[in-house]
Amino acid sequence: MFSNIPVALAGNPNAGKTTIFNNLTGANQRVGNYPGVTVEKRVGKARFKETTFNIVDLPGTYSLAATAEDELVARNYLLQDNPAVIINVIDASNLYRNLFLTLELLELEKPMLLVLNMIDAAQIQGTKIDITNLATTLSGLKIVTAIGSKQVGTQEILETLTTELKSSNFKIDYGCQLEKSISNIIQLLEPLVIPANIPPRWLALKLLENDAALFTLQNLPLIPENIMCEIQKLRTTLTGELAEDISLYITGKKYEFINYILQAAIETTHCHKPTLSDKIDKILTHKYIGLPIFLFFMWLLFNMVFTLGAYPQGLIEDAISLFSNQVRILIPAGELNDLIVDGIIGGVGGVIVFLPNILLLFFGIAILEGTGYMARAAFLMDRVMCLVGLHGKSFIPLLLGFGCTVPAIMGTRTLENKHDRFVTMLVSPFMSCSARLPVYTLLIGAFFSDNIAGSILFLIYIAGVLIAILLAKLFRKTLFPGKTEAFLMEMPPYRMPTYKSILLQMWERAVLYIKKAGTIILASSILIWFLTNNPTELNFSQNYDQNIQNLTLQIEQISDNSHRELLSQEINKLEQQQHAETIAQSYAGQIGKFVEPVIAPLGFNWKIGVALLSAFSAKEVLVSTLGTIYSVGNIENDSQTLALALQADPTLSPLVSLSLIFFVLLYTPCMATLAIIYRETASWKWPLFTATYSLLLAWLVSFLIFQLGSHLGF
Repeated sequence: MFSNIPVALAGNPNAGKTTIFNNLTGANQRVGNYPGVTVEKRVGKARFKETTFNIVDLPGTYSLAATAEDELVARNYLLQDNPAVIINVIDASNLYRNLFLTLELLELEKPMLLVLNMIDAAQIQGTKIDITNLATTLSGLKIVTAIGSKQVGTQEILETLTTELKSSNFKIDYGCQLEKSISNIIQLLEPLVIPANIPPRWLALKLLENDAALFTLQNLPLIPENIMCEIQKLRTTLTGELAEDISLYITGKKYEFINYILQAAIETTHCHKPTLSDKIDKILTHKYIGLPIFLFFMWLLFNMVFTLGAYPQGLIEDAISLFSNQVRILIPAGELNDLIVDGIIGGVGGVIVFLPNILLLFFGIAILEGTGYMARAAFLMDRVMCLVGLHGKSFIPLLLGFGCTVPAIMGTRTLENKHDRFVTMLVSPFMSCSARLPVYTLLIGAFFSDNIAGSILFLIYIAGVLIAILLAKLFRKTLFPGKTEAFLMEMPPYRMPTYKSILLQMWERAVLYIKKAGTIILASSILIWFLTNNPTELNFSQNYDQNIQNLTLQIEQISDNSHRELLSQEINKLEQQQHAETIAQSYAGQIGKFVEPVIAPLGFNWKIGVALLSAFSAKEVLVSTLGTIYSVGNIENDSQTLALALQADPTLSPLVSLSLIFFVLLYTPCMATLAIIYRETASWKWPLFTATYSLLLAWLVSFLIFQLGSHLGF
């Protein structure tokens, strides 16, 4: 039995590579980072008969030129980790674009399997591929056809992987001048110990191209200075002979060979006719109505998040309330009971109830991505982004920010221009990540009617985008001046997303959210509980315990139900007053009172101050902190939700709620985001700048909202 055979999955963006990966691995996959970098990688196991494959889904790239971070990561993985097999997934309906990466992969001289995905789309557009001729032209390369969206070809891929796949001996004839230079460099390198997994011919080509990223390969030996001088002479001579940049010449030769492949193995049965994607794009990417349609889709998404999410959210709230009451009964009264019920269940449970909203948001985003509409969104936003000195490609990382700011900042690595990258990085935190969604949902649900809740949520997300765009304009003019680069982007055809891909994305997000609830939020809830319940020696304004005991005795002595009900309400009121005084005198109360003068002009009380400070670790912690401070369910037989507790606070109102929402939207991003900015910029300057300017901006915007609203009588 063979086990853990390493396999690399490579391909262009939009070639259906991730769909093939999901088909091969199912739910048996995990997400992590490549060693030493923040680029995300997906790893999964696939089993066929007695063989197990460890499949790594490499970042989608158009080439291995290593001009962008994801290209560099993909290339270095192939040459350093040395997978046993490369699966190259290409879009059969767009061979001219996809085969360039195929040729580059073949030059690595590794065992390889070519998967012609979306073969049905190629047939629909009248393209007939002669598989035998294509395989022969590519030096006997094994080829499998597939339709990833329909699970067609999955078994054939696994079966082919179990056969003996030989290393490629594929070579492109680059002409006598370049071939002579390649041979000379190979001879110069012969005295060096070059690892077997780095092909000498490929290495010679990269040295001729003067590939600066080549020396990031950890297993490449140091090339002596005298040899590098000889290579430089060869490079200078060759550039003169070709009268062209060597890299451009090599690229041109590859496309010449691709044209030869297409002539030899491709037959077009009829002239190109406008496809369904072309017809849809006439409407969805229209110059005037395209952007309003995109905004309408986003409005629908946020209304769905709020309205549909309310039903499962209510069920989870009821379950948590029931569980809380049962725990209170089972565990004897005391500090342990208070810690578990008020601290852990009240804090973590207050965040878990918003899981349905998170899943619905990612369901909608997965649909938009899976259909290919997100690429259109970037195209539509290009005109807007150009006005602020960026281009549509910068909008793609910003869209990722709706999920999480960390991958959004990592996504800026696809931007070649350093100024574009830094500006996009600095404004990405204003995209409302999923961590903010529980805060929005809580406050909107508590202080605004259901009829307008979805629209308010939509407007908050749009406000974040507009603020990011305006700040990008400011930063592009001041901190990072320069010309805007042209925007080129391939439009994938519209496709039906696979249910498996959507469910896997939702499952991953659910697991990550629950893990955060079980780690960061749990730890924060316990800390907040400790701060709100200590010190234990307090000076109350009245003897609550004695008064409550007296009222309890009176209830036992009277039979009039209406009178008993009034006394019970009085006891409830005294318990709430005692709880309020306890928290006010606690360490948390002291911290809140300390920051209250700064946030009072924004309409915030000291409780919100504590919640905002705690939410620096993760924005969801604001909800769990409020749940602990307000101790939802802390009074026996009281099943009130956090929303009801907030409504009962006389210092809170719809205006204060709106002020707080915008503060959460704009103020200092979480620790993970600042850490990623540091790693991406290799300087503390930019995370400190981000933390400072976003906090000041949040205070100013919230101040204007609350003060103007108050003066206008809201």
